[in-house]
Formats: sequence, C-alpha cells, structure tokens
Amino acid sequence: MARKATGKASSKSGGNSGRKPRTAGTSVAKRTSSGGGKSGGGAKEAAGDAFIKLLQSPFVAELVAVAATAALAALAEHGFTSGGEGARGKRAGRAVKEAGKAAAAAVGRRLGNELEEIRRAAKADAKA
Repeated sequence: MARKATGKASSKSGGNSGRKPRTAGTSVAKRTSSGGGKSGGGAKEAAGDAFIKLLQSPFVAELVAVAATAALAALAEHGFTSGGEGARGKRAGRAVKEAGKAAAAAVGRRLGNELEEIRRAAKADAKA
C-alpha cells in the first residue's frame, strides 16, 4: 500500500534532504495553458492544442479516408501476378509509389474543392 506524500523530505535517504518526495504511481499531470503564465510556453501549448484539435476534426478524417481509398484503388488497379522473384519486388515498389501519388492527388483535389467552395461562399456573403 502506498503512503501519502507529505511536504517533508524523507529522512531515510540521508543527505538528500533537498529533494522532493516521490509519490507512488506513474501518472502524468495534464498540462493546460493558463493564458499568460510565467513559463512562456503558452504559445507552444496553444499551437499544440490547435494541432491536436485539427487532427481530431472530421475534415482531416475525411482526407485520410480519401487518401486511403485512392491508394487502395491504385494498388488494386496495378494488380499483382505471379512472376519472377526479382521483378515482383520492383513491381511492388512501383505499385506503392503509384499508390502514394494517387493518394496525394486525391487529397489535393479534395482540398481544391473545399477551397473553391469557401471562395464561392465568401463571394456570396460579400454580395449580400
């Protein structure tokens, strides 16, 4: 059973009276930005939080799904047939390269469509 941590240093360690006592467990405290704290890391934490929110957004999930679908389609289109062992490795490498290109192209098209929709909506709001 773990003992409750106190503010006093442990006297068992001898000359280490300046060290803080350790609590049992390995939990990590959640860091939150205090909006102007003394640490100066508030901007980094805010950027990190924004990046995490971006990764968790439905739009990014949709982009990942588009990329995965395009890559899978490119791999299926390329096809694998039994052949010589040396040619098979080269063919697989080309298939993966083509799948990556297809995924990037699909994400690019999707982002382009989204940006175009945003531009159209902004023009419609400006006219109204």
